[in-house]
Order: sequence, then C-alpha cells, then structure tokens
Amino acid sequence: MVLEKITGPQDCKKLAPEELTRLCAEIRERMIAVVSRTGGHLASSLGAVELVVALHYCLNCPRDKIVFDVGHQAYAHKILTGRNAAFDTLRQFNGLSGFPLKDESAFDPVSSGHSSDAVSTALGLVCAGDYLPAGKRFRVAAVIGDGSLSGGLCFEGLNNAGHLKKDLLVVLNTNELSIAPNVGAISTYLNKIISLPIYNRFRDSFENFLGSRVRGGRRLLKLANKFEEGLKGLFIPGILFEELGFRYFGPFDGHNLATLIPALKNIIEIKGPRIVHVVTRKGKGYAPAERDPVRFHSVGKFNVADGTPVVCAAGQSRTYTQVFSDALVELAKANDKIIAITAAMPEGTGLDAFRDAYPERFFDVGIAEQHAVCFAGALASQGYRPVVAIYSTFLQRAFDQIIEEVCLQDVPVVFAIDRAGLVGEDGVTHQGLFDIGFLRSLPNLVVMAPKDEQELRAMLRLALTLDKPSAIRYPKAAVPASRTQAAAEIAAGKAAVLREGKDAAIIALGSMVGCAVEAAELLQKDRISAAVVNARFVKPLDEELLRKVTNDVKMVFSVEEGISDAGFGSALQETLQRPVRQIGLPCQFIAHGRRDILLEKYGLTAAGIASRVKKELLHGKNHR
Repeated sequence: MVLEKITGPQDCKKLAPEELTRLCAEIRERMIAVVSRTGGHLASSLGAVELVVALHYCLNCPRDKIVFDVGHQAYAHKILTGRNAAFDTLRQFNGLSGFPLKDESAFDPVSSGHSSDAVSTALGLVCAGDYLPAGKRFRVAAVIGDGSLSGGLCFEGLNNAGHLKKDLLVVLNTNELSIAPNVGAISTYLNKIISLPIYNRFRDSFENFLGSRVRGGRRLLKLANKFEEGLKGLFIPGILFEELGFRYFGPFDGHNLATLIPALKNIIEIKGPRIVHVVTRKGKGYAPAERDPVRFHSVGKFNVADGTPVVCAAGQSRTYTQVFSDALVELAKANDKIIAITAAMPEGTGLDAFRDAYPERFFDVGIAEQHAVCFAGALASQGYRPVVAIYSTFLQRAFDQIIEEVCLQDVPVVFAIDRAGLVGEDGVTHQGLFDIGFLRSLPNLVVMAPKDEQELRAMLRLALTLDKPSAIRYPKAAVPASRTQAAAEIAAGKAAVLREGKDAAIIALGSMVGCAVEAAELLQKDRISAAVVNARFVKPLDEELLRKVTNDVKMVFSVEEGISDAGFGSALQETLQRPVRQIGLPCQFIAHGRRDILLEKYGLTAAGIASRVKKELLHGKNHR
C-alpha cells in the first residue's frame, strides 16, 4: 500500500503520479472505514482528498501553514501528517479531534471549527511571518468552501488582504452546488497560460517597462490591464475577487492531480494575494455519500456496504431537536405569523420539516448568524414571530445582534438554542457551554430550559405568546421519559418543586433535572433529605419559590449543563444572597468524547451529584 509509506507530507513528494493517484484512493478507503465506526464529517473530506495531497506536495509543512476554514475538509490532512496510525481514534475520548487542533499536531497552526475565519487567520500569519528574517519566513494557504463566503468575516478578511497586498494564497473549494461554473477547456487553457512563471515574469517586466521608459506608458499600462481584465472577465467568474485585489485562477478540476499540482506550483510563486478556485464533488469516491452529501456531511455510524445508518438494537429515542421540529410545525398550522430562520443548518436544527411544510415562511440565510438574528429582529418589529434555530456554539457569533437588534428593540424573537451543553464528539469548538452566561446578562430576554418533551412543547408555546425576546436551550440528547407530572402550561419565571427536603436543596436546570431527582433518591438511602427544584428559567428566576425552598435547608446546590462561572448557579447565588454550591462544567474548553463519558467525568450524573452533595454536607460548613 502507498499509504503505508507516508510518515509525513514530505513523503508525497517522492511518489510518481500513478502512486499519488493510488494514495488518494487509499486515503478515501481509510476515511470511509474509520468514519463508518466513529461518525464524522465525511462528504467534505472525501471531496478534498486530491486538493489536500496537492497542497502538501507543493508546500513545505509544517514550516508553511495550511489554515482550514471550519475543518470539515481536514481528514486527509490528518492522515498525511503523521496521524494515520491514530486515525481509528477519530472523535473518540482521548483520541484524535474531528477538527484541526493546534495542541494535537504542529501541522495544525490553529484550532478551528467555526466558519469564515480562515482568510483573516491566514492573513495574520502572513503578516507575522513578515517580521521574521528572510530565511525563516513561510507561506500560508487558507482553504475555504463556498459556504464560507456567506459569512461576512470571510469578506472582511478578503477585503483587508487585497488592500495589504500580502503574499496570501486562498484556495476556494466549491462543490458544484453554489457559485462554481462548469470546468471548460477554454478556462483551463487560459489559466494554464496565466499561471505559468514565464507569463507572470513577462507581465511584471512589461509593467515596469511601460511605467518607467515609455512616454505615455502609464496610459498604455492602464489599457493593457483593462484588456487583460476584460479578457479574463469573459471566461472566468473571478472578477469579484480581482476587484477585491486578488489574482484569480480557476476554476480547476479539484480531482485532477495532473492539472492541480503544476498549477499550484506556479501560482504559489506569484507575489501578492491570489485565489485558486477548484471544483470538487462532495462524497467523491463513495457512492452513498455522492448520492446524499447532505446526510454524509455529518454522519453517524453506518454500514460501509450501502451507507445505511447503524441503529442500536434498542432503537433510537426521540431527540429534543425532533420534538422541537414537530412542535413548531404544529404551532405554525394555527399561527401564520410564525417564521423559521436558520443559518445553513435546516437538517441539524430540525427546521427541514418546517421548510417542507411552509416553504414561504422559511429562511435559510447561509452561514451568517449575525444576519439571521438581525433579520429576525426586523421581522419581529413588524408583528411576525420569528423562531431562530441555531446551535449554542454558533449563536456566540451573533452576540452583538442579540443585544442591539433584538434585546434593545425588545421584539419577540424566539431563539431555539440546540446543542446547548456538551455536544460530545465534535469537541472544543462545538461545545455549547457559554450561552447561559452570556444570555442571562441581557435586558428584556427570557431564558428557559426544558427537562423533557412536555416542557419543551410548553416553553415553545409560551415563547410565542411573549411580547419580548426569549431563548429556549436544550441539549444534543434524547428526551427522557417524564418522571413527574408535567404542567399543561408554564408561566414565565415560575419554577416547580419536585421533592421536599430539609437537609439540602438541589436546584436543577433543564437537562439536569432528571439527574437531580435520581440523586435525591440515592441520598435518601443515606438518610439525607434533599429537596429538588426544577428551575425551568434562568431569567427571570422564581425568587419567591426559591427563597421558600432554601430558607431552612443547610446547603443549596445548583446543577447545570454549562460553565459554572457566570452561569445559572451564579444567578442563584446573586438572588438568594447565600452560598450556592455550583455543580456544573469548569470554565475551560472541553475536549471531545461521547456525551455520557463527559457527563460522568464532570460529575453531572445522578451518582456524581449525590456524591458531591453528601461530601459537602458531611465535610463542609454551613455559611448562611
């Protein structure tokens, strides 16, 4: 096998063309075999294999830097950079991250997992390299997808890079789904000429000659540049990038190494900002992924033979996402003011069902969370009820718009915050740990978290009746069977006592309520009487009920699936004006691993909560 010869990217340079082709096939086989067992972002990585091989063939990494936007395309990069032996541990606890991770390898210059930042990051690296002695400088390539271009940050980076005229290479990989045109013979021929060193040396010399030695040369130079621009504009859809200050090359067939490697070699040597446009096929080399690239973008375990999902013997429980999806579709039947908005995640957030039922009331704005929130605020100001469904980790990107365009305006936008808390295998860049802390500080915003299916449905109904903004956070998890009778409706800011107790009060939020009830049952066996409160709301808190429950107990505990610092427990302590023992997640970036493993590690299980309460009661002091 060719892949067995690869200990690092430098080994690619020793391979003959036919061996490089075989290497790409073996990398795909390796990806498919591993991801079928671990799950992961398969379709994009399959489509980028030749591109990654070509970049490593032409660059000298890790001295040179490759910055992947999001990181969905980086599996081949991991395999080529000394991590093939460990690739079986992809996304597993204590194994390889599913995204580029700077602490994992010197070949990953930054940790990445969010979209549209690669150009800005790469430009920063280029400018940093300019301060080094000439012999220590390095080249930088930013690899972006067409989805990255829907994020404003990408254009901010392109705008600044074009202005600074730095030696930055941007590789735009499109998947025949968006702006990419067909690859044609004329386009290939023009780019072959334009990318040749002799052409660029002639172009530079011609400009110098006209500018300094020929009378009227400046005018002739302008005419020559206009002629070149016009000629390229006839055949090449890169005029936008040219106007931003980039030299545009492409589109190239991103699966043709015979074309791609020579072109990249030539283009890398050109000075200034350059964009290389390649066209690839998502899921390339694996028929099920080619047929259904959306499902295989982020896929769970599957059968390699036919791509069908692997289902546990006990079957799959309904998830919070599915409950939200069904509830919103039902509510929209009776309320034509409900509008659903997502930022490039209709399937992930469950809004695909709403899209299919009410296409005229559905908006997918692309990878543009700031725009999604601002857009929703304006709709709400005109009497509509926009529901913005975004993962917790991605909602961070729109913090300013939540403040300025929603909370300041005091308009009834509903934020459906999916993947709140630990998301498991996607790791540090995707954990939804911070939303409680940053949302509870905002005026006018109601923040709530359901413990089960009935509460999620009730909270969504409530949110759509409020005349102010609201947020509902729920985890990436199956909804638990309800252990207590659910209220038919929920009033804003009202908690519920689930168990009485005299030794301690455990005040739990959302996904932790069921664990808190089980913990109290375990404590009862040790003759410890613990009250349990389902807080339901982070803001406003049910101050009257909370004071009543906690007034006579020895200790108060909060339990939340979020960081303790500035989170729900902090809000309780501020309200109750007494110590609250906070059981939550530490204020740190938490690595990947199955959600159940991480919950156990950080004590967010019934046994972990009970152990903490017992330890504090037996050994702690009662500070009132």
